[in-house]
Amino acid sequence: MRLHCPRFLGYEAGVSDDLFSPADTAPAQVEAAPDAPLASRMRPRSLAEYAGQGHILGEGKLLRRAVEADRFSSLILYGPPGVGKTTLAHIISLETKARFVTLSGVESSVADIRKEAEAAARLRKLNGQGTILFVDEIHRFNKAQQDVLLPHLERGTLRFIGATTHNPFFYVNSPLVSRSQVFTLEPLDVEALESLMARALADAERGLGGRGAVLTPEAARHLATVADGDARKCLNALELAVLSTPPGADGRVLIDLAAAEESVQQKTVVYDGDGDAHYDTASAFIKSMRASDPDAAVYWLAKMLHAGEDIRFIARRIVIAASEDVGLADSNALRVAMAAQQAVKVIGMPEARIILSHAVIYIATAPKSNRAYAAINAALEDVKNARTLPVPKHLRDSHYKGAKQFGHGEGYLYPHDFEGGFVPQRCLEGGRVYYEPTTNGLEGRIKERLDHYRRQWEAAANSEAAANAGGEA
Repeated sequence: MRLHCPRFLGYEAGVSDDLFSPADTAPAQVEAAPDAPLASRMRPRSLAEYAGQGHILGEGKLLRRAVEADRFSSLILYGPPGVGKTTLAHIISLETKARFVTLSGVESSVADIRKEAEAAARLRKLNGQGTILFVDEIHRFNKAQQDVLLPHLERGTLRFIGATTHNPFFYVNSPLVSRSQVFTLEPLDVEALESLMARALADAERGLGGRGAVLTPEAARHLATVADGDARKCLNALELAVLSTPPGADGRVLIDLAAAEESVQQKTVVYDGDGDAHYDTASAFIKSMRASDPDAAVYWLAKMLHAGEDIRFIARRIVIAASEDVGLADSNALRVAMAAQQAVKVIGMPEARIILSHAVIYIATAPKSNRAYAAINAALEDVKNARTLPVPKHLRDSHYKGAKQFGHGEGYLYPHDFEGGFVPQRCLEGGRVYYEPTTNGLEGRIKERLDHYRRQWEAAANSEAAANAGGEA
């Protein structure tokens, strides 16, 4: 019987229905064919070679510990294309010395699953070797497929690893999710992709090391950026650039920015992630929202997205603007910004651009007030530089035994005992004002209410002062 190992990976293994021997069942790493795409040839062969995913595979992290100790049952790997889900599954089989079988959630039948489960049971009985069943596109598994698989997972006949680009909590049958540990794989960052390309250019055995190719830093950054976290896309673009660029007089194949742009059919923009262009564009973006100019804000957003700016950075700036620049003129702006921040984490690019545009336009067109921002800055300045005020006795904690003898809580008036839920009793000595509302948007209503409260506070303070003066006389 030929295992269902993916040809495009260059993996091949064979198991007989009648006989299992160590030679037949040992997990094998067969190299990709010389004419296979660079991404296939450069697939990592161990956890040490595996790029990215430090949040789950770094030293001491849960998945790495589970693999190294060979203590896991079923896994679901969730992430966008090109982040290494299939490769990681195969590496896990190599690390745990398990037989590796791969099926498709779309194409595999109930009979296929039953056949592999029976083979796994025979193998375990014969020599104790385990089997890892890898199912690609697990979100397409139907109930009949699942019903056949689940009993074998319960009995430990085999271990299951599923891969999906869809949120498994929404798209994978709940009984399978409940029996699995779910790990999210993130898009590879620019630095990780640049490292992969450097390795491919240096590797004469599997990569492009024998071609004398030189990649300029600008070209490397462009290829890594436009790949959008996809290692396969990045390496295949690099290979196209190297193979299609004629050598120079010195025999070197120089891949400059122009060659990189041509290989991916996408122009770069002047935008370095840690230089002036980055900070200037981000500044223009923030100031455009503050200036209530949605057209400018959307343009600078588009420039950042096109240049590969981290969408999490953009979302954070929108959240800050919602409080700093919109504030209490429209408190719903913060809700929109926070919802956008959460959504882009789940959705990712390219659809995240729509969510970001939604939030940006809302912030830009909302009424503006920075008075909450100014209030906390003024209060912090006073705390830092002025005399620290004691907590008035009527506001101190009075819920512990003995508080009464210290006078704590004495004279405190419970606002809800009074009409309108308000009583003119100040909570800060000295009458210092930090928050000065505008009349913009909903803050205008806050101003009306607060002006009313402040007039009552002032009247109460004047009455108290008059009473104290009369007592002294």
